[in-house]
Amino acid sequence: MSLRRRLFWAAFLALVAGSAWVVAPDPARLAAGLPRLFGWLSTAWPPDFSGPGDLARRAGETVGIATLGTLAAALLAFPMTFLATRQIAPSAALYHPTRALLDGLRGVDGFVFALLFVAAVGLGPFAGMLGVALHSAGSVAKLWSEGMEAADPRPAEAILAVGGSRLHVAVYALIPQTMPQNLGALLYIWEFNIRASTVLGLVGAGGLGQELKNAVDLLDFNRVFAILIIIVTLTLAADRISAALRRSLA
Repeated sequence: MSLRRRLFWAAFLALVAGSAWVVAPDPARLAAGLPRLFGWLSTAWPPDFSGPGDLARRAGETVGIATLGTLAAALLAFPMTFLATRQIAPSAALYHPTRALLDGLRGVDGFVFALLFVAAVGLGPFAGMLGVALHSAGSVAKLWSEGMEAADPRPAEAILAVGGSRLHVAVYALIPQTMPQNLGALLYIWEFNIRASTVLGLVGAGGLGQELKNAVDLLDFNRVFAILIIIVTLTLAADRISAALRRSLA
């Protein structure tokens, strides 16, 4: 075994050991808590779908947060993509800081951004949309820029050879090549945001999470079960729609 591989496994085992020490998994506590959990679940049937208008409104907020948040993320990501793509970035002085910015946006969860925007703009789905947009912009721009960097370099080289600019490379070589792939990535982000948006209500950012938090606070497990069914249904629908659209782009 090479020295590099030994160092990798040593670091991995150290990470696992450190994680176990910090988390302190306790199977005895789990065994003691499971009967209580099953007792709660046994009271959750039948699911409580009363007030279907409220549930539909919350579900609509969840879809709206994810959809508008993803579109806003795409608008924010578009200019950053050019700065984060090696072939068309104006200079390394912009390329590396932009890459760091994208990592920073991706590193802060949308849940945290939503919490900050709730403090800034108040409760409601608008704060959730802003949180989703800011977090997703980093992911979208990273996926788009990496797709462009992996594109066939020959068209870009031909454009530069005849005196074309970096903008010409972007418009006539990289964007046409990567358009289907990048749209597919955006659809995947939208699908992910449908799932992520269901919990933003826990910080007052609207959506089904708000209804879920209210039900949990009241220990109304029949209502919790109904909301979970709606969340799973929305997630499955988003997955099927996204997959169908991605296939049409292939």
